[in-house]
Amino acid sequence: MVVIAKPFTIPRSETVCYNQSLMDFKNNKNIQRTIDFALFEDIKNGDTTSQWIMPKNLLINGDIIVKENGVIAGIEIAKQVFKTVDKNINFKSLVKDGSYVKKGQIVAHVRGKAISILSAERTALNFIQRMSGIATMTSLICKKIQGTKTKILDTRKTVPGLRLFDKWAVSLGGGQNHRFGLYDMILIKNNHIRAAKSITAAVEKIKIHNVKNLLIEVEVENLKQLKEALSANVDIIMLDNMSLKEIKQAVKIVKGKVKLEVSGGINKENVLKIAKTGVDYISIGALTHSVKALDISLKIYQQ
Repeated sequence: MVVIAKPFTIPRSETVCYNQSLMDFKNNKNIQRTIDFALFEDIKNGDTTSQWIMPKNLLINGDIIVKENGVIAGIEIAKQVFKTVDKNINFKSLVKDGSYVKKGQIVAHVRGKAISILSAERTALNFIQRMSGIATMTSLICKKIQGTKTKILDTRKTVPGLRLFDKWAVSLGGGQNHRFGLYDMILIKNNHIRAAKSITAAVEKIKIHNVKNLLIEVEVENLKQLKEALSANVDIIMLDNMSLKEIKQAVKIVKGKVKLEVSGGINKENVLKIAKTGVDYISIGALTHSVKALDISLKIYQQ
């Protein structure tokens, strides 16, 4: 079958940053648009190999099998991919998204026409492998800071066109979502501060236009900037690439007056030390920009 990609539109977020619910992801219309484009990219006018070899009405079964331990994410996306290619494919989920799975575990079963299943296979697996890799890494990081008040956040360092999927996977792994784009939150960074000449001036300019009361976050690089941002009465202050000593000092200075986020150079080895300082959030770009896909395959067989 030929899948025609629909025009892509930038989603408009109605959610508050750090509080995206899984239901918001499931109901987002851009999920189907992305699936349509991915299938069009892979299939276009048809799976030539399968069409020329497989009998037209041959029915087969398939098991989606996890080949290493991790957190599964994207089962619902995989189902949507198969159903988009052929609505008559029977897709049975054996686990829920966000579940911990073990090597060799079957997570879903499919049955339908061979041509349809083979046409959908790679696209479905691409989504589920990447999402599961992100969810697994997020879960690992979140477990390392259990017992602290700190929440793990993602960033905008996602694959172009896959941000909804990447951030959904972070949520399934136990993390929370930072802003979805440049449109749903104010984040004043170094270049904005330079252009405005100061943090205070940049915040004042934002407040003039902020009729929708978007959250305002300011990125600071030192304690002097921190104090200025604190005086500007913003919602969140991001401590960018600060040392552990500076982070501890920042927590003492702020005294809970605003939320504190730490970013830059975070890894599995130092995340707990940073969380124990008492900061509210730690954002990690590597959750999505350097993730290793979970090894997952589809095993085909006939009855």
